[in-house]
Amino acid sequence: MARAAKVGPGLHQGDSKILDVVLAKARAQLSRFLCLSVFACCTAHAAGPRVVSLAPCLDTALIHLADRDQIVAVSRYARDARGFTIAEQAKTLPITAGTAEELIALKPDLVLTAFPLPSGTQQVLDRLSIEVRQFPLPESVADNIAEIRAIAALIGHPERGEKLAADIAEALTRAAPAPSVATVEALVFQGNGFASAPGTLMDELMRRVGFSNAASRLGLTQSGYIALERLIVDPPRILLVGDAVNDLPAWADRVTTHPALTALSDRVVRAPFPAKYLYCGGPVIVPAVAALVEARAMVSGS
Repeated sequence: MARAAKVGPGLHQGDSKILDVVLAKARAQLSRFLCLSVFACCTAHAAGPRVVSLAPCLDTALIHLADRDQIVAVSRYARDARGFTIAEQAKTLPITAGTAEELIALKPDLVLTAFPLPSGTQQVLDRLSIEVRQFPLPESVADNIAEIRAIAALIGHPERGEKLAADIAEALTRAAPAPSVATVEALVFQGNGFASAPGTLMDELMRRVGFSNAASRLGLTQSGYIALERLIVDPPRILLVGDAVNDLPAWADRVTTHPALTALSDRVVRAPFPAKYLYCGGPVIVPAVAALVEARAMVSGS
């Protein structure tokens, strides 16, 4: 069988045609992204690389570490006030779904992603010499600090990464209980009964402020859902429960607000722990630790 002729380094004739089609579609859609293109032109003289982020936890790090005019766009999920701490800032920024056409129109120097891009998109970005860096979700404080430093260095602000790393270390030091203080059993119990399992960042933060994670005793080996019936039979001392956004409960909140849990109020303390502190680390570690300390004070009195 005859092989397709090569038309460039690493590309065959069929590949080149595919890339040309994608580029043509991008040019045809430029008017749709006019506001983003104007934004890009206005930021041509940013002090560091112009960056697009495609994941909400990377959006959070980028907003804390980059200059405003370096941020070309953030992910479409960043404006979710229930799930992420940077929703208000994200409303002032362009958003993207991360398609090849959008990324071509935005013309960033650097794309941050938490997952591998589709092969076609990656090929287009390689062809345009747009750097792509992947940062999977870190599940420990040490890995979060390493990621913060890596992103800060990439965008030209290593000193901001060091400052944020120091802020996290200071928050954890202040939050650590005295060795003589007994641990308190707690459980993250969010919408639909979602709980954080051992081995996660949230599990480490809980242990660092003096909690033991009831998820282990309740049989959870990875983050997921705990049946309300199982929880009622043998509850922990504290439930770290999310709050409704704008006092409008979601359908998922029917588990955390169930009357059966209310009936346990003499045995179980419900402590507020917003879901926006649960899904990301990095800069979110500091307010998450503060919320955990407040929760522990509800039973320890200190």
